[in-house]
Amino acid sequence: MKKILLAISACSLLAACNSGSEKTTDAASTSSGATLYYNGDIITMEGDSAQYAEALLVQNGTIAFAGPLAEAEKAVPGATKIDLAGQTLLPGFIDGHGHAYNAGVQAVSANLLPAPDGTGNDIPTILALLKEWQGKNVKATQRYGWIIGFGYDDAQLKEKKHPTADDLDKVSDSLPVVIIHQSGHLGALNHKALQLANYTAATKDPAGGVIRRKAGSKEPNGVVEEMAFFNVIFSLLGKLDKQSNEIIALAGINAYTKFGYTTLQEGRATKAACETWFTLAEKKQLPVDIAMYPDIQAELAYMKENGSQKTYTNHARIAGVKLSLDGSPQGRTAYLKKPYKQVPEGMPKTYVGYPAIPDSKEVQGYLDSAFANNWQILAHCNGDAAIDIYTKAVRNAANKYGNNNRRPVAIHAQVASNEQLDTMKALQIMPSFFGMHTYYWGDWHRDVTLGEERASRISPAQSALNKGMIFTEHHDAPVALPSSIMVIYSAVNRLSRTKKVIGAAERISPYNALRSLTTWAAFQYFEEDTKGTLTKGKLADLVILDKNPLKVAPEAIMDIQVVSTIKEGKVVYQKQ
Repeated sequence: MKKILLAISACSLLAACNSGSEKTTDAASTSSGATLYYNGDIITMEGDSAQYAEALLVQNGTIAFAGPLAEAEKAVPGATKIDLAGQTLLPGFIDGHGHAYNAGVQAVSANLLPAPDGTGNDIPTILALLKEWQGKNVKATQRYGWIIGFGYDDAQLKEKKHPTADDLDKVSDSLPVVIIHQSGHLGALNHKALQLANYTAATKDPAGGVIRRKAGSKEPNGVVEEMAFFNVIFSLLGKLDKQSNEIIALAGINAYTKFGYTTLQEGRATKAACETWFTLAEKKQLPVDIAMYPDIQAELAYMKENGSQKTYTNHARIAGVKLSLDGSPQGRTAYLKKPYKQVPEGMPKTYVGYPAIPDSKEVQGYLDSAFANNWQILAHCNGDAAIDIYTKAVRNAANKYGNNNRRPVAIHAQVASNEQLDTMKALQIMPSFFGMHTYYWGDWHRDVTLGEERASRISPAQSALNKGMIFTEHHDAPVALPSSIMVIYSAVNRLSRTKKVIGAAERISPYNALRSLTTWAAFQYFEEDTKGTLTKGKLADLVILDKNPLKVAPEAIMDIQVVSTIKEGKVVYQKQ
């Protein structure tokens, strides 16, 4: 997600301190030697179809054996036995794309998410939730001077519109109020916040951003997009102290591990976020792996000084860089080739969104830097116009520096056409799809943003498979909760909130959905030799589910629970 969330987390510090963190057990690590798992569905994720092992033997943090139970028992006679009791054991899930730190922010801010993840279903409820948060965090608001909420979604609000400055003034007209759209690409401010930002009728829209205006006027209405939004709270960045950052980061880990993730991503990281993760690593407080991708636009100097690392040190490494090329389709800031079905208020019928970086030479410079320094690059490109910008820049950089095993990634690639998938395959660009959109915003895309034809192809996973491509699926936390189960459910079913199918032809099998979180995700990270399958010698990164996603009805996948998350043989989350 976005740099804004780093700043707002400071306002939520006391909430984080007061909330505490969920304790996890460490049962598997109590054994003096090996641990033997048996009597369940142990899916190795090796091969193009499901392969099962009768037993899995873990020793010294790695997989020692996967196969018949009798052989496992003979290999280490004194191993501690874990009876799975019919549950399902898989390789630990790998985060195709997300923002671990900001998942912690989500956990401690006012929860404005709509159902089923919250109760923010109409504007009056949004205002009540903000007031409730303010009442519970008096010291925080006194210290930082802001009221913060995260996760409202105009697509799901009863009013089908954004809260305005007039609405948010009902929460407070003396303290600035900022609420973050669930997409993370825009938000709404009250008049006090607009005043502090110096946003007036005379203020011009910043490059790569929009200040929405009142109808028939140039007066800001409180809704701000992209850079116009990010700029509002940059002044809060200086209020973050070391302890604040660490508390938020650890809250993010807790949010992830309860969904079975053993490898997390810090996408579009700032220098401050990277230093927080490295500090926690030095203290040996990271229970899982954190792969960081600093924002190449904002942190190019930091990357030139530090570079990327192929291996983890105490579970942390800089894995590459992130580049953002447009916004979000649900917020109607993604950059499209054809106009939105319904354009935002005040925009012409030809409105197609806009690029995050208008200067193509600047974009090319970032790609050239990544290729020249051999940094893996992940580019946020939702719209098809943004995808064209990325593929053109990758081709130019590849012609200059070669393109051998660089594994550039197209993050989201939601409106990718068949021709663009062909281009990505030729350039060895790996898509990371945001298939959860079919559930959370499928109806909205069909009826409001994209129209039925484009919505039916959003996150075209099966089309990619038909072309012989592999991909990952992700949650983009905190845009959505870091729920591995919802990632799998959405990719398999493509059912909207109203149970309408959004593109049946793009449904994928449950096994391929699991591959997008395990084997293919390990490949995306250049970690296929150590993760992604239950193979002898690989890390004992595991997840236990109460049911087998391959054996339940597709719609029942949503009800599957994560029972335990295990990193290198140690339990880092256990469902109570």
